Amino acid sequence: MLATEIQYVQWHENETLRQARWLSQSNHVPPARIVVVDDKTTADEAYRLACAGTSMLWRGDFNNARQLLQALTRRIDRTNERSEQRKINKAANKSAKSGKPTDEASVTSKVIPNLFHQQRQTQSQRSRLLSRLLLELDAGYVSQLRRAPDVSAACTAAFGELNESCLLSFRDLQGALGAAGWRVKGVAIENLGLSIFPHYGVFAPTRHEYVQLLLDAPLPAVYDVAFDIGTGTGLLAIILAQRGVKQVIATDLNPRALACASENLARLELPAVQLQQADLYPTDAPLANLLVCNPPWLPAKPTSPLEFAVYDANSTMLRGFLQSAKQHLAEHGEVWLILSDLAEHLQLRSRDELLSWFANAGLEVKYRLDTQPKHGRSQDDTDPLFAARNAEITSLWCLVPFNT
Repeated sequence: MLATEIQYVQWHENETLRQARWLSQSNHVPPARIVVVDDKTTADEAYRLACAGTSMLWRGDFNNARQLLQALTRRIDRTNERSEQRKINKAANKSAKSGKPTDEASVTSKVIPNLFHQQRQTQSQRSRLLSRLLLELDAGYVSQLRRAPDVSAACTAAFGELNESCLLSFRDLQGALGAAGWRVKGVAIENLGLSIFPHYGVFAPTRHEYVQLLLDAPLPAVYDVAFDIGTGTGLLAIILAQRGVKQVIATDLNPRALACASENLARLELPAVQLQQADLYPTDAPLANLLVCNPPWLPAKPTSPLEFAVYDANSTMLRGFLQSAKQHLAEHGEVWLILSDLAEHLQLRSRDELLSWFANAGLEVKYRLDTQPKHGRSQDDTDPLFAARNAEITSLWCLVPFNT
């Protein structure tokens, strides 16, 4: 388990004070108020309890708990959709009074930064509300609910061994079961003709349009050593090794990611790749002919461990990678930075700002390869951020030190 502090939660049930270990992979605090609910509890009642800050310990049928969570999700999403539309309408009314264009696309583009932050707040609140439906599992992650599946193996893989009873949100349990499914079926990477098998807590490469960029980019004249910084599932390291790089050193700070990458590399029998736990660059390593990094694309604060793969507060990882690149780069070496420009369309970072970070790190652009998104959200015109998502471009920036 990643959590460093063991916490317990108490509740009253049948006039008895009960206690269990609190598990939350979303970093939610232990619930202060818990009521026992079952199959008789309606979705409306559950929604009112969740909104009031009350957590619900489920004692009914397992499948009915899943249906209740789906009903809660629909109610929360309907409320959020109405709220987002009211914000757009309010901006449109304000624009109309000022004599500015009032079409929704124009208004949305002007309020996109606020919409993004509001949407993040909405998602965080949504997660808190849905996490209020709780399950109790006995030691070894055994459920006593009717029609409950065997979740022991999935929970052990996700949370570690546990020899006492625990309380966790139904959503976290679903995450563990989903991760167990990924480890069985994998994520198909069609460009490579193989599958990657993510672990719980490691970002799954379901968006992998950038893979073709790495296949198309010409390797440097010498490519004996390459670093994959922030390897995650190990996908980029695999590509480098399959393209013939003799020594690939892949780093990550997350031990879950290193275990995941190790398993994926072992499946493909790629001994040329070495793994090292490090914050950015490896230690005691030779200079690299090629530095590759696919950092989190959006400069915002993560709210859960999994979000560290998507959000990079103040672009800390990106700027750290760039600033130290030259000192780890061999003569005539190259930096390959995989980065979406979604942050620019969301007005969270400008292109000029990104280029200035290149220059401040003593790097210049040798070339750039681009690709358009293929994921579903880029085509969903009901998303308030559709204009930004639809315009997104993912690039491989090839950077080299000045005067090389």
